[in-house]
Amino acid sequence: MALEVNQCQCRNEWRREVLEKRRRERMSLSEREVIENGELDEVQDVEKQYNDSEKQEDPDEKLRRNENCIQGPSTSEERKEEGDESKKLTNENEAATSWTTQEEEFQDHHKKCEEKKSTDDDEEAEHSMDEEADSDDEDEVKIYYKDDHHIDIFRNLAKFRDSSLLTDLTLSTEDRDSFHVHSPVLAAVSSHIREGLSRCNIGNDTVDERKDRRSVGVHRWSVSLGPEVDHVGLMAVVEFAYTGLISCLNKNTVHQIRAAAQTLGAPRVLDVCNEEGKKSTKTGEKKKKLSAAEQMITTLRSIKQLWMDRVGCDVILEALGGSLHVHRVILAVCSDYFRGMFTLGMRESHQPCVTLPFLLASELEVLIDSSYTGALPLSWKYVFEITCTALQLQYQPALSLCLNFLHQEINPHSCLDLASFAEAYEMGLLLEVADDYFLRQFQKVACTSKFKDLPAKQLLLYLNSRSLCVPSELVLFKAVVAWIQAKPKLRLTFAKELMKTIHFSLMTSKEFEEVQSLKIWSDPSLTKLHTAVFEDFCFNESQCRIYLPKESLVLIGGDQNSEDNRRISRELWFGNSLRQYKKGESDIEWRMLGEMPEPERFGHEVAVLKGQLYVFGGKKYYGISDSMNSVYRYDPFRNNWESLAEMQQKRCSFSVVVLDGKIYAIGGHCDNEYIESVECFCPTGNSWNFMWPLDQPLGGHVANTSQGRIFVSGGLSSHHQFLSSMFIYHPENGSTYLANMAKPRACHCMESLDERLYVAGGFTAADDMSHTDQLACEVYDPVADSWTAFTPLPVPHVGAGGAVLEGKFYVLGGYSQENFRDTKMVHCYDPTTQSWQNKGTMPGPNNDIRACVLYLPPQFRL
Repeated sequence: MALEVNQCQCRNEWRREVLEKRRRERMSLSEREVIENGELDEVQDVEKQYNDSEKQEDPDEKLRRNENCIQGPSTSEERKEEGDESKKLTNENEAATSWTTQEEEFQDHHKKCEEKKSTDDDEEAEHSMDEEADSDDEDEVKIYYKDDHHIDIFRNLAKFRDSSLLTDLTLSTEDRDSFHVHSPVLAAVSSHIREGLSRCNIGNDTVDERKDRRSVGVHRWSVSLGPEVDHVGLMAVVEFAYTGLISCLNKNTVHQIRAAAQTLGAPRVLDVCNEEGKKSTKTGEKKKKLSAAEQMITTLRSIKQLWMDRVGCDVILEALGGSLHVHRVILAVCSDYFRGMFTLGMRESHQPCVTLPFLLASELEVLIDSSYTGALPLSWKYVFEITCTALQLQYQPALSLCLNFLHQEINPHSCLDLASFAEAYEMGLLLEVADDYFLRQFQKVACTSKFKDLPAKQLLLYLNSRSLCVPSELVLFKAVVAWIQAKPKLRLTFAKELMKTIHFSLMTSKEFEEVQSLKIWSDPSLTKLHTAVFEDFCFNESQCRIYLPKESLVLIGGDQNSEDNRRISRELWFGNSLRQYKKGESDIEWRMLGEMPEPERFGHEVAVLKGQLYVFGGKKYYGISDSMNSVYRYDPFRNNWESLAEMQQKRCSFSVVVLDGKIYAIGGHCDNEYIESVECFCPTGNSWNFMWPLDQPLGGHVANTSQGRIFVSGGLSSHHQFLSSMFIYHPENGSTYLANMAKPRACHCMESLDERLYVAGGFTAADDMSHTDQLACEVYDPVADSWTAFTPLPVPHVGAGGAVLEGKFYVLGGYSQENFRDTKMVHCYDPTTQSWQNKGTMPGPNNDIRACVLYLPPQFRL
């Protein structure tokens, strides 16, 4: 079956749109208007000259290999291929140079047109310069790796072998046992097979393209081994090639496997046999044993070398700009497109050459290289083209790396391009990431030139979203004005509808003075709108801005003073939205999430791992023997609780952290005794194991993670001494002490934010040995190993809940150690303003409470 023509046409149409967009981005707005007004003759002449230059290309010039791939694909426009398969392919580098020259002539022509434009062109040229500034980071290349790539590719190769898919080599012994395998895989471990494969590849050393093409194609061959190789030995070598291990290796089979390895020239198999021999005799110097994963990595590296040497390459892919020699089986295990082409009886499954007129050779080579390495060099300059190619070919290793890049490297300059790309390809999750980034980082995105190119309809959707995060209404107003003034003649008509999204009544008088001072109001058509804005500022008292965070603050359990009675809770509350009122007042809209299983508790601990909430230990009452070791897990998407294995020791006033997929319970208090033990919970095994203990019993301390390490601050010792210590806890070998805090404290909060650790709240000992509230706050810098004071808390927060939501440090509830009154307030520290903000009151329990940040399903937040 031939490749579908429609696919080629779709690809070409998409690329024309992308390249046209890029050319337009390089033009000033005035140049675009010239084109939009119909003056396209010069553009078409340039494109015709460019296409003619492509046809004059020297056919002996070929695409440069890997050293050019990292620079990204060419930006020259792709044209539709015409004629038969023998038509000459273009030289990409030469064409790109030609296009650059033609484009410079094109720019010179339009500069002359630009001189005839109105004075508004100055602003438009300024906009064009902003675009160039926005692209400064586009060229930065990052290498993305798929750590388990070698496991995936060899698992698929083994499945292909078991199903006899694309196996081209038959290995047989004298007892007529035979194995059907893939020759590149065996050649990666056997020098004998590699030599045989090289002899089959007669075109490897020739420069004659026609001979080179005759050397590729499906060549099935066989190797008969002598009497020294039996079924057991051959099976072991084959298994090693595909898995990196030999399951049948023992003292009874080692001589059979060694004989097969010697015959086939498999030195790594011989090394494994020698290790087994030393193990059985317990003599000889021990050599570091490579794991199965390390062996597979080595094998894959050897297969890549075969590809680079064109050994065993049985198909040539002809694309725009060059041709590539590749192993069919590697293409098939990585790409659903090529798997169907080579295994479902299509015509291409028997052809030595496959023409891909809808792809650039440079892009294709980058994808193929990722098959052999699990790595992909990516930058914003060409990631969309690579992702598009990976999508079209369903090239899974490269596609997963591209998506990782798009998710992790999104920035203010790229998020709108990412949104357009995701929408065009109906990639819902990716579109959600892009839209979410725009809404959360609106202020930064609004400063880019691409913001000014947003369509009015899309801008209104963003501005009306309840997930739009802005520090003030003035920021929103300035962004809207900048968007209008980018094209005032066209966009002034949208001013009224856009201004409705701004809550002018929430502005201060100083902010509104700045609103009125802008020159946009000098336009006569905005007189009525200016009056409406003024009335909104002066007379509208009911408005508030409601902001819906992506994740929610969740409060779990705790204690509450109610009418002179203490009440312990098992309630869960979550912050559904943040509300901003006039004069900077704000609060959190709290909603009930549910209740945890009995009993109610305080002094407990919580953790979030893979989107699920874990609750550990605590106290169920105020007595001596009321500490617990129970563990529960809550799944917000199923809305159910699950009882897990109990901790090996009862704990309250302890700390819990998540590190490398495991949960550590550190120290604590039980039955009037402080605890030095640490235990680790493995969620997959649902089991607890004791780890290296603390240097001393500790309670009321706080642990948190930063940069893959566990930090522990403050607390009370077994002698009831308040500590100012800070140390790194290593689960395997104990503690490493760091610089002390300036103030000792216990029952405080410590959260990681921007790779630093913020400490607030708690209580300490006064000079007269009485207990006093600790209002002073400190931040720890792990790089400098130093503490710095920051703005003190306005009220006491002892035993409060702590969490970080969207770059801000929240301290929730608690009490005062001096008068034992509950603190029913929520305070939030913003590092950008270096100030604490009042976020309203707690919904219920607030003493010895725990807080976390959790993603909740949409149905909870309607």
